[in-house]
Amino acid sequence: MINTFFLESLGCAKNQVDSEHIIHLLERRGLVHTPDEERAACVIVNTCGFIQSAKEESITTVLDFRRRHPDKKIILVGCLALRYQKELEAELGEADGVWGDIRHPDFPGFVLDILGAPLSPAPDPSAGDFGERRHLLSFPGSVYIKISEGCGNNCTYCAIPLIRGRLQSRERRDIVNEARAFLARGIREINLIAQDTAAFGSDRGAPELERLLADLADLPGDHWIRLLYLHPDHFSDELPDLMTRFPILIPYFDIPFQHGSASVLAAMNRRGNAAAYAALVDRIRERLPRAVLRTTFLVGFPGESERDFEELLAFQKRIAPQWAGVFVYSPEEGTPAVTLKPRVPKKTALARKKLLEERQTVLTQAWLEHLVGRSVDVLLEEQVKGEALSLGRAWFQAPEVDGLVVVEGASVTPGERIRVSITGRAGMDLKGVKSDE
Repeated sequence: MINTFFLESLGCAKNQVDSEHIIHLLERRGLVHTPDEERAACVIVNTCGFIQSAKEESITTVLDFRRRHPDKKIILVGCLALRYQKELEAELGEADGVWGDIRHPDFPGFVLDILGAPLSPAPDPSAGDFGERRHLLSFPGSVYIKISEGCGNNCTYCAIPLIRGRLQSRERRDIVNEARAFLARGIREINLIAQDTAAFGSDRGAPELERLLADLADLPGDHWIRLLYLHPDHFSDELPDLMTRFPILIPYFDIPFQHGSASVLAAMNRRGNAAAYAALVDRIRERLPRAVLRTTFLVGFPGESERDFEELLAFQKRIAPQWAGVFVYSPEEGTPAVTLKPRVPKKTALARKKLLEERQTVLTQAWLEHLVGRSVDVLLEEQVKGEALSLGRAWFQAPEVDGLVVVEGASVTPGERIRVSITGRAGMDLKGVKSDE
């Protein structure tokens, strides 16, 4: 069938949303999405180009598909194509086509031309904001909603402004209407995402995140709303109070602090410091004692000394995040940090990453232990084949990045939310049984 396509989505949740849009845009023009690459006439790879390892994965993925499917059409789209379209067109002969901006109205026609598929009439452009997403790539019951594109923070290590441009916030009414439609389809978890959700609306003159959340909190339904990617320099002290007023807004704070050294933070173009960021965490926990903190740390940044790293370790201990990811600095061309010296040896950076992760494991597991004996709501994601086990997440576990709750013995349906009594911890996951509460 010349009109079938398979989509491989790489990278972050923001890329996943784009992939869901790709499926919808192409289906509107008469193509058929298949989850089986063997049945597809075309393979579309939605790439990530954020750091060097992601670039390499994107290219390797295209090469692997070409090796497995020499006769299929292969199209490369997404972040890598946005940044390097001309270079990829010239040098990556394994791809039949390269396209960067999937929002461009000519994108579906580009795919149809490569396939030689019949051209269906273009839909009315006034029919909606960038189409709907009927086919979700997340687990049942959960969805990501992207509230803005691009970023204006200009962190010196980050290539996002070079790839996605400056901050472009969506209209609040469009986001609310999209959320309403998903809730009508039975969604139980909405994850709001952007490069920086805290900056939402500031490109129009002033931040609008609190107004958006208040609008979303008014939507009826049995669900929770999670905020991801809150830049600490734009964090609003109104957020904890808003979450107190609207319990549907769960107190999960994903704040990428990145470091605890004042000199490294300044070199990253961050305005805060360890004391200010620790005070922010204190204010959150004072107002919301059950608040859960996820953060990210970046090690090996140019000029990071042993003293800087010790300050980062002290900062990690001081804020005691429940969850944290640790990343090694990747020099990205075109970013200001590329010119900074001295470079930290890779071996040193990896050793620092390992130590931070080991200390975070201790912090996370100690916190998980205190949850044993309690009951929590769990959104079920899947049943373990051949076993009386189901996997799910509590409100304090974000999709993909945090641990799971393993529910024993319950007959459940993925996408359902149930009450679970926590019986124990298994590594970074929790174990439990369906509660009678």
